[in-house]
Amino acid sequence: MHTVKRYSRLYRVLITQFFKGIMQSKVDFLMGLLGFFLTQFLGIAFLYLVFQQIPELSGWTFKQLVFIYGFAQIPRGLDHLFTDNIWMVAWRLVVSGDFDRYMLRPMNVFFQVIAEKLQPDALGELLVGSILIVMSLRDGIMIVDGFHIAMFVISILAGAVIYTAIKLFFASIAFWVKVSGPFLSTAYELSNFAKYPTEIYAKGIRFVITWIIPFAFVAYLPAGFFLKESVSVSVIGIECILAVVFMAISYVTFYIGIGRYESAGN
Repeated sequence: MHTVKRYSRLYRVLITQFFKGIMQSKVDFLMGLLGFFLTQFLGIAFLYLVFQQIPELSGWTFKQLVFIYGFAQIPRGLDHLFTDNIWMVAWRLVVSGDFDRYMLRPMNVFFQVIAEKLQPDALGELLVGSILIVMSLRDGIMIVDGFHIAMFVISILAGAVIYTAIKLFFASIAFWVKVSGPFLSTAYELSNFAKYPTEIYAKGIRFVITWIIPFAFVAYLPAGFFLKESVSVSVIGIECILAVVFMAISYVTFYIGIGRYESAGN
């Protein structure tokens, strides 16, 4: 309990300092937020244009796909908001030697990485996702009862953990190759496939985004549980198991990588 209180206090201190920094440039903050907000709505516009040509996609209606799109944005937004600094491990901190500062402090290294900053741009993803979910509630396409609401919250949190785990694993490769940003970017882009029914993809792609880099379990697959009574709650259980397993693998990989860290040379 003492450790939890200590790290909670440290997190508040670090985040407070971060916000003091970004408030020095309010225009950049607002432009970044607006940019992310517009990007999300462009994705919805693309869906709308597609459905002007076809009435449904693999048995899913436009309104259902809008829900899936919105559902996908919330765990991604949570991950983006709280753990965006992991990208810096992949691109810069290891190769430049700046990772040294985490090694010198008497704190958990992973905690230091994620507590160093929040990413306010993620509010665009969270806002758009929330708006689309509310629209789905209004349209009556989502199954709503106490059990489904509880599963919704659990699924969102498990999905955010999966995002973070995937990001942490590919960022950790930097301890071996110095810069792992291209690997992380390639893997992260696969999350866009999860916004649409996996049935539209080739078997190889379906297998990769379901079991290798399981983005299908942060959007399309669990979203089906809230839209169709025929989808079993077991999909949420599998999502939670994958979140725990992938996070454990990524966390262990991260600390093995720290053991190989050599700082910057000449």
